[in-house]
Amino acid sequence: MIIGSNVRHYVKVSSTNTVASAMIREEKPPEGTVITASFQESGRGQAGNTWESEPDNNLLMSVILYPVTIKPAQQFVISQMVSLAVHDLVKIHSPLVRIKWPNDIFVADDKIAGILIENSIMGETLGSCVAGIGLNVNQTIFSAGAGNPVSLARITGRTFDLGQVSGQLMEMLDRRYAMLLRGETSLLGTEYHDALYRSGEWHRFTDGQGEFDGKIERVSPDGLLMVSRKNGTVSEYAFKEIDYIL
Repeated sequence: MIIGSNVRHYVKVSSTNTVASAMIREEKPPEGTVITASFQESGRGQAGNTWESEPDNNLLMSVILYPVTIKPAQQFVISQMVSLAVHDLVKIHSPLVRIKWPNDIFVADDKIAGILIENSIMGETLGSCVAGIGLNVNQTIFSAGAGNPVSLARITGRTFDLGQVSGQLMEMLDRRYAMLLRGETSLLGTEYHDALYRSGEWHRFTDGQGEFDGKIERVSPDGLLMVSRKNGTVSEYAFKEIDYIL
């Protein structure tokens, strides 16, 4: 087992990704090192978003990897791998779990987990990767401006042991990472697309030109979202260039 062979827990940090990045710079810990925390003062999400989490109620985790076999142009497979691991865990408790591009985890139309991948490039390969995961576990009340959050406790009606959930997630991350190391990137891509939220269905979206009816066709190998319109055109979007209308 690579992921979870070395676990460091903190009561309070700025963010687990910040701690993990500092560790890589200062000591280069073993691959698979996991940083967990009871509370983050400055939890970070994609593109500068924040992550709300009550102390001791949710899973806050960052994983350090050295995926040196992955080229920079292929780095989206890391996001797919981590998303699938979190999806695997939540699926134990709900068949409605989906991956909302690029790597949010939804149950029905509500967000239960967010992922922040931070890669460093070393020449023609990835030198290191910090995969940050925030999973809502036991929190049941969220701030009014938090969007559409949900938690394992809210969807199941019971309270979870955070240590047990953390252990399960590390096992699932390790299994998915083993697939990547074996070169099973095509299979990871296929499973990611099979789990994609609103894929192949007509829904409302909005981009820089306004609202429109669109259908997610696929995600390109470099992580761009391909969306078709009813006039037959297909547009590709980077993160934050298109929004789902929920």
